[in-house]
Amino acid sequence: MIRTLLHRGPDAHDAYVCGPVALAHARLSIIDLQGGAQPMSTRDGRLWITFNGEIFNYVELRQELLGKGHHFATRSDTEVILNAYREYGEDCVHHLNGQWAFAIWDEAARKLFLSRDRIGIRPLFYTQTRDSLLFASEIKALLTCRDVPAEIDLQGLDQIFTFWVTLAPRTAFKNILQLPPGCSLTVQGGEVRMRPYWSLSYAESADCGDPDEKVLARELLGLLEDATRIRLRSDVPVGAYLSGGIDSTVITALVKKIANDRLRSFSIAFEDGEFDERRYQEEASGFLHTQHSNVCCAGSDIARVFPEVIWHTEQPVIRTAPAPMFLLSKLVRESGFKVVLTGEGADEVLGGYDIFKEAKIRRFWGRNPESRWRPLLLKRLYPYMENIQRQPVAYLRQFFRITAEDLANPFFSHLPRWHLTAKIKQLFSAEMRDAIAGCDGMGEMASSLPAAYDGWTYFAQAEYLEAKYLLPGYILSSQGDRMGMANSVEGRYPFLDYRVVEFASRLPARTKMKALDQKHLLKEACRGLIPESILSRPKQPYRAPDGKSFFGNTAVEYAEDLLSPAALRENGIFDARAVTLLVDKFRSGRASSTKDNMALVGVLSTQLLAHQFTNESVRESIHAHVGY
Repeated sequence: MIRTLLHRGPDAHDAYVCGPVALAHARLSIIDLQGGAQPMSTRDGRLWITFNGEIFNYVELRQELLGKGHHFATRSDTEVILNAYREYGEDCVHHLNGQWAFAIWDEAARKLFLSRDRIGIRPLFYTQTRDSLLFASEIKALLTCRDVPAEIDLQGLDQIFTFWVTLAPRTAFKNILQLPPGCSLTVQGGEVRMRPYWSLSYAESADCGDPDEKVLARELLGLLEDATRIRLRSDVPVGAYLSGGIDSTVITALVKKIANDRLRSFSIAFEDGEFDERRYQEEASGFLHTQHSNVCCAGSDIARVFPEVIWHTEQPVIRTAPAPMFLLSKLVRESGFKVVLTGEGADEVLGGYDIFKEAKIRRFWGRNPESRWRPLLLKRLYPYMENIQRQPVAYLRQFFRITAEDLANPFFSHLPRWHLTAKIKQLFSAEMRDAIAGCDGMGEMASSLPAAYDGWTYFAQAEYLEAKYLLPGYILSSQGDRMGMANSVEGRYPFLDYRVVEFASRLPARTKMKALDQKHLLKEACRGLIPESILSRPKQPYRAPDGKSFFGNTAVEYAEDLLSPAALRENGIFDARAVTLLVDKFRSGRASSTKDNMALVGVLSTQLLAHQFTNESVRESIHAHVGY
């Protein structure tokens, strides 16, 4: 199992086996390079741990535990977790500020305790066989075990082709589960018990009162500065991703302010000008005096690495955006860095996504649906997407529809996105449609909404859906942890410090989006810290060339093979005739819509997943991949 994960920890690996428990660890050495080896135990051997991640407040927590009489043999954050568990038991997680997936074996209690961080930055998967519970940081480790079949979960596919993600604890593999963010799992006496210890919550009266924006801006900047400061704790050099947007530029500026060193920054550039942000990256780097490097990505690069990308995502994706992130982390590693700070999370917690603006305009329109001028505001959406901009208002009215039923739907903000994504399911085979006929992803999601959800503002509801589902299930997974750790690079996210998240959740919506000005409070907080041109630049989310990367001059043989009628019929998930029509559309250069691109990438990534994990002897393919 641990041999499959050496990309996550190439510096050392070891195992501890005793009685009913076996723990293994592949180490990426970042803190206490000499003394932090794992699996690690307390001095008396009662507690053992295997831990992936970082506890950023380990310095302060160590002092607190020393004051309570605990002893330390290392300077590692791993040993801090062990002593925190000894002191506080399962409630130790409330004392941790960081990103983690860990397992503690309590020999005296004969108990295994598993935990995953609040936001879901680090992955943790598990499955039960006839007489065992197995867990790992990636699914491929579980699949090395003879008792764990590799079978695609069709209901999981149905969810991915609606929400972009599976609904935790479900994964893309049948009977393999993920521990949801903010949850712990206890195995004791033959029983498995899962319980949440933290959840996203928003103030019900978030728009009441008259907040002092200057006070809130200072408080936000102070929290961000401290979140950045503790994420610079490392015994190896730390770099930063610098995309040229507000979020990464703010984090890079705070790193410079705190460390005052010659900082290395890294970014993605694209040959296609539609996606390229080099101008802003160079401007930010020049302003902050960083030593900057970028990886220039073409469609051929995306096509070349896409199979390896899916090997690491372990689930289908409907965008190629993870591929350039894979190439970026490779550049970081080749430059001698193991750790980077990034700006992920700001859009989710501080009102940055266009989907929030879209929902605000749609609700404004919905208050007077017969208005002729209110729908014109739809033209203010997605200025970077030419296909949307050239559509007539009549089309936009139909696409961004508003009905009385939609307005009453708890998922109002996300309905256009989900309806568009779900059109991919038109490519499913008749057998696949029959298999998922009884699936109701939205009903399942609705049944798991917090009791307080209806009392939150509409803006908070939209934020919750992004932060609860897309953030851990795709942004921090397929684009984040998996692409970084594929090249042994750890990402750290100051905007996702739980103190920042909880502060942001209490903010009135109008401080996050003032009229249609996104991330308003963040902009106020960082004026003077970053270039004004970046502060005022139009929003341009990270995107990459999609379906066209696999055709024309950049055509790749594996795509031709996996999208062939024979391969499609073999897997049985997609209708071969319908997919062939889509492929012909790309070959002829007629495919340009968002729906076509999502469909092509979704089908190809699913075919790759099936080919890599289920169509061959899984153990043989995995062992070959890791060099057995």
